[in-house]
Amino acid sequence: MKKMILGFLCILTFYSCNKVTNEPSKAEQNVLESDMEITTQQGIITKESAKSFDDTYTTLVEVIKNNPNLKIIAELNHQANAASVGLELNPTRIIMFGNPNLGTPLMKNAQTTGLDLPQKIMVWQDDQNVVKISYNDPQYLQQRHGIKGTQEVLSKISAALDKITSVASGL
Repeated sequence: MKKMILGFLCILTFYSCNKVTNEPSKAEQNVLESDMEITTQQGIITKESAKSFDDTYTTLVEVIKNNPNLKIIAELNHQANAASVGLELNPTRIIMFGNPNLGTPLMKNAQTTGLDLPQKIMVWQDDQNVVKISYNDPQYLQQRHGIKGTQEVLSKISAALDKITSVASGL
């Protein structure tokens, strides 16, 4: 009986000291965290506008409305939303729009791309009253979602976003 108890204790000690776990070690956790770290402005393209905030946003809306391939999905006014709860925010508006002929192939390739579609362009004014236009870099979305084999579509989207924002900003 003593041998059986000692054997059981040895086995128990072995398993408690060498337990199998799915949790990463501290070193592995540090590597995982650094791999997931997003640096400031990573994947975001920002341009300064030569126009006022209102003119930049109005031009942006008109450019999108006048393109038969694009459809406006929503417009968000973050400044007005902040004001509705008594908070102040510099002018900040987002327009969401899409082209299913270009977005659908990306989502078929990597469905998580739907988290970043439809496209969004933000017009905002910083604390120095400089008006800027920002949007997600399609090449970053390719990396983020592991999109493969759709370089032609991503190039079309990149060119379209560059053109739309250049016209809106007056550059």
